[in-house]
Amino acid sequence: MLAVQRLRVSYEGGPAVDGVDLAVGEGERLAVLGPSGSGKSTLLRAIAGLLALDEGRVLLDGRDVTRVPPHRRGIGLMLQEGALFPHRDVAENVAFGLRMAGVARPERDRRVAGLLELVGLGGLDRRPVGTLSGGERQRVALARALAPEPRVLLLDEPLGSLDRPLRERLLAELVELLERLALTVVHVTHDVGEAFAFGDAVAVMRAGRIVQTGSADELWSRPADEWTARFLGLANVVERGGRRVVVRPEAVRVRPGEGAIVLAAERRGAGVRLRLRLDDGSSLEAFTTELDHPRAGERVRVEIDPRGVVGL
Repeated sequence: MLAVQRLRVSYEGGPAVDGVDLAVGEGERLAVLGPSGSGKSTLLRAIAGLLALDEGRVLLDGRDVTRVPPHRRGIGLMLQEGALFPHRDVAENVAFGLRMAGVARPERDRRVAGLLELVGLGGLDRRPVGTLSGGERQRVALARALAPEPRVLLLDEPLGSLDRPLRERLLAELVELLERLALTVVHVTHDVGEAFAFGDAVAVMRAGRIVQTGSADELWSRPADEWTARFLGLANVVERGGRRVVVRPEAVRVRPGEGAIVLAAERRGAGVRLRLRLDDGSSLEAFTTELDHPRAGERVRVEIDPRGVVGL
């Protein structure tokens, strides 16, 4: 469906995207995950045609669209800030691309009304965008990106400016909506939980390159290297038998006894993350869903399930 081949984009300081290959199937959701400055937003803009390539190709359904203007690619783009027109109301914002494409007024009105219902904003068509909440503005931006009926939708950290409870709710709604539409989507984010919840597949990006691609389960169970493991939140990278391994936090069992002290117990929703210092001076993190969990300062015994130990 969408393929990126040896894509390279440089700025004055050097390559921002350096030889990236990606393939996204029909109706698949790909999350591109990486820290700030890793090149993920540059990659998205290059796919959309907003940046010139130094090398590489962008293919859509096998057709090379590298030199096709952005508005003719059949690719929609939604940015983090939404980029709505403050002097236009909700309906006018959603209809903007349709009007530029010469879509007749009756068809424009029909499509805008349907899209606003789709994103949960039915009846707000004449509201000034300045009176909307952050979540509502992002829904308008999504409707506008969907209005031209793109073959591929690109999302550049669309929920990044929202507070966490709202972000999590809108993320679930977004995934459900995109599943119904069966759209091919590339979603850029720096948030590991968001990438894992969104993507059928996740591509981890670092310094302009893709370092690993797979499902969330595949990345969590077998990270490609130490940097990827730590970025995903797998802090237990230790030396065992002369090699570096990852001990997944859920594989660390904590029992009453001796051998370690609990430095911190931090609740993360349904679970608790424990930070431990072993008597040999090393550190580990454990994750438990037990309500009766150890507290900071308590002495504990540590057991490790070998099935949760992965070599690097």
